[in-house]
Amino acid sequence: MGITGRNPVGIFLFLFLFISYFLSLFCQAANTITQGQPIRDGQTVISEGQNFELGFFSPANSSSRYVGIWYYSLPEKAVIWVGNRESPISDQSGVLWIGENGNLMVLDGNNKSVWSTNASIPSQNATAALNDEGDLILSGSDNKVYWQSSNDPTDTFLPGMRVQVNAEMGENRAFTSWKSANDPSPGRYSLGVDPRASPQIVVWEGEDRRWRSGHWDGRIFSGVPNMTGNYLYGFGLSDLENGSRYFTYTPSNAADKLRFRIRWDGYEEQLRWQKDTGNWSVIQSQPANQCELYNKCGDFAVCSASDSAICSCMKGFVPKYTDQWNKGNWSGGCMRSTQLQCQRNVSNIAEETDGFFDLMCMKLPDFPDLMVVDSDETCEGMCLQNCSCIAYAEVNGIGCMIWKRDLVDVQHFAKGGNKLRIRLAHSELVLPTVSSISCCKYKQDKPIFEASKSREFSTDLSGSVDLAIEGNETSRPELPLFNFNSVVIATNNFSEDNKLGEGGFGSVYKGRLPGGQEIAVKRLSRRSVQGLEEFKNEIILIAKLQHRNLVRLLGCCIQGEEKMLLYEYMPNKSLDGFLFDSSKQALLDWRKRFTIIEGIARGLLYLHRDSRLRIIHRDLKASNILLDEDMNPKISDFGMARIFGGNQHEANTNRVVGTYGYMSPEYAMEGLFSVKSDVYSFGVLLLEIITGRRNTSFRLSEYSSLIGHVWHLWHEEKAMELVDPSIRDTCSRDEALRCIHVGMLCVQDSAAQRPTMSSVVIMLESEATALPLPRQPTFTSMRSSFVDTESCMEGHEIVSSNDVTVTMVFGR
Repeated sequence: MGITGRNPVGIFLFLFLFISYFLSLFCQAANTITQGQPIRDGQTVISEGQNFELGFFSPANSSSRYVGIWYYSLPEKAVIWVGNRESPISDQSGVLWIGENGNLMVLDGNNKSVWSTNASIPSQNATAALNDEGDLILSGSDNKVYWQSSNDPTDTFLPGMRVQVNAEMGENRAFTSWKSANDPSPGRYSLGVDPRASPQIVVWEGEDRRWRSGHWDGRIFSGVPNMTGNYLYGFGLSDLENGSRYFTYTPSNAADKLRFRIRWDGYEEQLRWQKDTGNWSVIQSQPANQCELYNKCGDFAVCSASDSAICSCMKGFVPKYTDQWNKGNWSGGCMRSTQLQCQRNVSNIAEETDGFFDLMCMKLPDFPDLMVVDSDETCEGMCLQNCSCIAYAEVNGIGCMIWKRDLVDVQHFAKGGNKLRIRLAHSELVLPTVSSISCCKYKQDKPIFEASKSREFSTDLSGSVDLAIEGNETSRPELPLFNFNSVVIATNNFSEDNKLGEGGFGSVYKGRLPGGQEIAVKRLSRRSVQGLEEFKNEIILIAKLQHRNLVRLLGCCIQGEEKMLLYEYMPNKSLDGFLFDSSKQALLDWRKRFTIIEGIARGLLYLHRDSRLRIIHRDLKASNILLDEDMNPKISDFGMARIFGGNQHEANTNRVVGTYGYMSPEYAMEGLFSVKSDVYSFGVLLLEIITGRRNTSFRLSEYSSLIGHVWHLWHEEKAMELVDPSIRDTCSRDEALRCIHVGMLCVQDSAAQRPTMSSVVIMLESEATALPLPRQPTFTSMRSSFVDTESCMEGHEIVSSNDVTVTMVFGR
């Protein structure tokens, strides 16, 4: 039957309503939701400036539906707020609407409420508007705001939002992570503010602290030393007329899309949208390293991410559980070795008065008390008058802070931080007396010794050598000084059974300290001139260097003509003992070799770029790579190393020192050395690790060196034939070929064509990095035509010109 007999007005009205209904399913242009105008799954609301969008969504790999807010028109849906995060809808029947009581509600297909704002709204003419700051605001006909999403956040903090700071309210855990990357239900981690003393940002894992920012000093959070740049300097603490305080964030460029969030895996991060690349870039993320994890080293300990053993007890404190501490379990922390004067009820005489020891560049401990200091008082005096006070700090923008409880979550920074003054007994502050020691200093790259006043000592660990960097008196690490008799006992009177190796400097012995710690003792030969110079150099350099891939110097012994260095003992001795021994080569499988290569590269990167000093090693070789019990590599023997100034990139020497086969052409022939000469040595060492062959083992072959042999097979596309036969069938082909390629780049004739160690690390660890093609090498650092006879000495083999030497240093 046709429509000719029907009422045309009724038909028109029906079609209009029908079309309007279906159009509403696909578009929702307004930025507001009103009563009687529900938002159904498939519809969205867009803020007036088209910055944000509100609607239903499903996370990746999920069919569950949630009401959320996200950035409008970005290719990656960055959700900044979720409503029904605890009650997802299983299909697309959901509706967001304003109910009769004026509240926003999410209903499922059965008209059951799965989420509501639960506000008390006297007016029934409520509306909800999405603004350009990403805030969904519910207000009544009286224009009063009754609820807003920024006061009920999920995991994201945006510019313009306010996080309340209220001491009476206590901790404000404003943001809660997703449960997983694809599940917005509440997760294990929360982010918010601890308002005690001076407020700080905290990440919690359940009820436990995971990370904290350090205290707000009016400009920055003092525990974030890299808090620089316009994108971090946008925080402010605002006081409102009603007495409320809020943290806010204002970006320097209002056009930037910035957000902070607590990720599902417990990391706080700040992100910025990059228009040119079309993705979110991470500006900063916390915790950034192991030391950022809350109280990583336990009470009364200091964590330093740049040190190989990241945890150390504060001065005046010792490990609480020594056995666990020595095994790397630092959670037990440290305990005071000598009671304070006020705790011992000793009469207050000058010799017994407690004092303070300064710890510089510190992330201050958690849980301080703020003190009001009157004009006739000092922060130090207030602390001394209170026996419960164990430390204090005076911080610009905060004032006097004192600590009456255990010092927890203390970290040492390479730069930044604050000075912490810890309270110690008088006896802990008096420097131990020592005999015949010298204060070591350096000027540019030339080490010098300065004589100091002779004093007496008698204890096993009898003092310390104070090392100062000229022009930087705030950095003065102490090197423990051991009594000669204690070293004699530790090494069984330097018995032959304890001897590990020898070289031009003297001999190396294994020893054991009274507490059971194994050590390696490097004893300087009295006849060794070169050894004395190396001794001076090592005591200056390695005492200041702390990295997991550098051997650790434990102390020294200087008594009369006896001069010794004490190192951590490496049970697997040196790399060459495995690499070039056919009976042990198979013990170095591919995974171990690749780990060793990475470790050496990271150790060199630390020396060249990340340490407080820029160090050129100058004698990198297989025998100077020591292996711990887990076969982790440790770069050793800094006797020939040199310090570079901040702007110095290259130096020249008339006395070329090192080991032939590992030296770069410009160093061997012209005496020029730089970070690139270390890169060359690393390249040779890398190729030796891959092939299991010494570079010098090809001297009588047609290639004259390993480098020539590698180039030949690599150029003929037969590079896999280079891999040590003992591991060739089990190694990762792609990793092996990449390593060989990197090795060839490192041994380029021209220093300018070699990569830096930072590039080397990236090339080794990233399969996506494209590698440039190397040029055919034409030079190798072999013997030259004359010998520096002044450098010859008994027991020291001279093998090439200008003091180019091979020292027989075995694994220590």
